[in-house]
Amino acid sequence: MPRDEIVAYLERHARAVQAPVREGVDVRTVSRRDGSFMLETSDGPVVARELVLCTGAYQRPHRPPGAATLPANCYAIDVEDYHNPGALPAGPVLIVGSGQSGCQIAEELHEAGREVVLACGRAPWATRRIGERDVFWWVIETGFWDAPLSSLTTPAGRLFANVLGTGHGGGHDLHLRTLQSTGVRLVGHFLGVDDGHLRFAADLEETVAWGDQRYNEFAALVRKTAMERALSVPEIQPPEPFAHDVIEELPIGEFGCVLFAGGFRPDYGRWVHLPGAFDVMGFPIQQEGASTLFAGLYFVGVHFLRKRQSSLLYGVGEDAAIVADAVASRASANRQ
Repeated sequence: MPRDEIVAYLERHARAVQAPVREGVDVRTVSRRDGSFMLETSDGPVVARELVLCTGAYQRPHRPPGAATLPANCYAIDVEDYHNPGALPAGPVLIVGSGQSGCQIAEELHEAGREVVLACGRAPWATRRIGERDVFWWVIETGFWDAPLSSLTTPAGRLFANVLGTGHGGGHDLHLRTLQSTGVRLVGHFLGVDDGHLRFAADLEETVAWGDQRYNEFAALVRKTAMERALSVPEIQPPEPFAHDVIEELPIGEFGCVLFAGGFRPDYGRWVHLPGAFDVMGFPIQQEGASTLFAGLYFVGVHFLRKRQSSLLYGVGEDAAIVADAVASRASANRQ
């Protein structure tokens, strides 16, 4: 759905359930007092017995350590501050991070005639269509989005990028190979600035291989699903060979802008003053969306709150229903 349709849908829903929505109100702090939650807002204090934090997964833009080495006169922005190619200074653009946002912006800038260098990180990819169906049909039907938190091998897995793709122009393939084929220069991880030069790791080949492994794993999942459902097994081509020039440094003076698109991190701790409610990475400590330390505190829209789909518009409704039932049950028990 386009942006405006999503907004209209939410507005219709709010009217239908007669939700007491208060727009333009900043929640500045949350604390605990006498068994209730105390919210300091731009519109005065609010007291709540039950509190659901659903500020979404994209809270604090992440910059790698090397960002601190950029000179003061370097124009640098985070992905949330990007609007369009014309809003950036003249000159080549370095994009640090090759998830969905980084790749989509790289494509948009290149189509606008800008020279683009993409410092690549690890992200899974797939072709936009697999057989006669859109990739997201397969993402849903294979159960890929249903993968639980327990399926991750490390806690940091919650921060992996979503599958690369785009809906631009009706949807088409978008990944490192397609960008490279159009003229976007690919380099390894951004390390920082030294002696007037941007430095990059010589790990681009390993990064591409990691994405190819995820591609092959998903292809196997598609084939398995097709066979289990007696569907026509789609022909899925293996990744094409990848060739590249190793670029480990570029003069920073040639660039008009550095755009950081390395994802986001949780930011609850900055304004939610509930000691122990969050783990070392900043994620809430919870079970089925309910805080395990503070009764009456709930979360929705968190990366892998319950499943891979938990932070997405497609999947957040399942978690919201579970949390809503828990809130209603607790409220009912408190009234008895």
